Amino acid sequence: MQEKIVILDFGSQYTQLIGRRVRELNVYCEIYPYNHYPAIDKTVKGVILSGSPFSVRDANAPKPDLSLIKGEIPLLGVCYGAQYLAHYFGGEVMPSNSREYGRANLGYVDSLNPLFKNISEHTQVWMSHGDTIERIPENYKVIASTADVSKAAFQIEGEQTFGIQFHPEVYHTTEGTQLLQNFVVDICGCKQDWTADSFIETTVNELKAKLGDDRVVLGLSGGVDSTVAGVLLHRAIGKNLTCIFVDNGLLRKDEFQQVLDSYQHMGLNVIGVDARQKFWDDLAGITDPELKRKAIGRDFIEVFDVEAHKIKEVKWLAQGTIYPDVIESVSVNGPSATIKSHHNVGGLPEKMHLKVVEPLKLLFKDEVRRVGKALGIYPELLGRHPFPGPGLGIRILSDVTPEKVRVLQEADAIFINGLKEWGLYDKVWQAGVMLLPVQSVGVMGDERTYENVVALRAVASTDGMTADWVHLPYEFLAKMSNEIINKVPGINRVVYDISSKPPATIEWE
Repeated sequence: MQEKIVILDFGSQYTQLIGRRVRELNVYCEIYPYNHYPAIDKTVKGVILSGSPFSVRDANAPKPDLSLIKGEIPLLGVCYGAQYLAHYFGGEVMPSNSREYGRANLGYVDSLNPLFKNISEHTQVWMSHGDTIERIPENYKVIASTADVSKAAFQIEGEQTFGIQFHPEVYHTTEGTQLLQNFVVDICGCKQDWTADSFIETTVNELKAKLGDDRVVLGLSGGVDSTVAGVLLHRAIGKNLTCIFVDNGLLRKDEFQQVLDSYQHMGLNVIGVDARQKFWDDLAGITDPELKRKAIGRDFIEVFDVEAHKIKEVKWLAQGTIYPDVIESVSVNGPSATIKSHHNVGGLPEKMHLKVVEPLKLLFKDEVRRVGKALGIYPELLGRHPFPGPGLGIRILSDVTPEKVRVLQEADAIFINGLKEWGLYDKVWQAGVMLLPVQSVGVMGDERTYENVVALRAVASTDGMTADWVHLPYEFLAKMSNEIINKVPGINRVVYDISSKPPATIEWE
């Protein structure tokens, strides 16, 4: 059985980051709501309590049941987790007299304590809390302090229970990875044997046992998640997997054939379906973004259903669901079994009476890419920018027509190819072009024009939750503008979007 660390989530924005940092140490971990976690068996080597937007003094503050954890296995409370361990076991937590947000330095470190092994005395940490621990219970021992926070870290005597009032998982805590390694490796005794190769071996064996000789159908999108899911399933069940790749008329220029060729070179059994006209017909006259999304989703289900029924004796629908989708669908205030609909082939399992298999549901995005690399998938496919499910349909900010799609595909191809030629593509998390419902006056030759405006968008991000616009070179933007205007009839003005998320979003619709 795979050993693991369990992280109990109290609603902190950083909880997923704790999980990613632990996994970067090649230690497997799982995240659960504080009030809905599985039995603590012998595979659980330790538990981490996350931070929280709540105060432990709030009437509705989260109160986990730690009776089978505290004192039994190693336990680390982070921020709220530490304050909970102090407040509910005989200490006192009060509002802080000074703002304890941002960078701080540890002035005192108990270097003999295993949690602070190989950590510098004045190391920088990141604080983010409005409360502070005023008094700790009698059997608690302070093991680190800052100038403003006298009880920055503690250990309960006679237990492998620790609390820290700073966040080791964030970049600004310079030796946070070392602290987490001290906890999960030295204190919890984890072996650091959870790697991409071990995941592949385990998952392929599990898929073989689960699926047997059953037939499986998978909807490919050309994106990283569905591609890796497809190759992983192919390794497990071979010809019993059939993949369906639908051209919805909203893909990038030449993408349908390029991606289809890539899949076939990898040995996947792929059916390519040209459904462009159906999507364009059903989108005609629709301008509301949500109605567009629903029409695109509905058409995909209909096309996929028709094609899937041509395959005999299919029993399973495979999906490229990944771990953040699973975590975000399970509320801290009560579990939910519903994965967000836009991550699913919504409604298909029920409509087709199929069981669902999700081989990537325990992986973060960066882990999916590492697994894909270990599977030998082309770097070009693994390095592809995320692309919205509704495709160019939500980058045309008006009704969708074949002509608008053509114009946007041409402009988008110039921008994306330009990023690659200038060595900028891999420095950008996501990029694309928006066709605006605006016409502007221009001059071409001796004639006045009244044509379309496009906006270029390029953002940097790690997971899409937050994003900042990329400072692309002026020379590059000037060249892109000239090329788009000169080579794409119908466009006479190019602008660059310099909005961050939040308050804006990455897509415009």
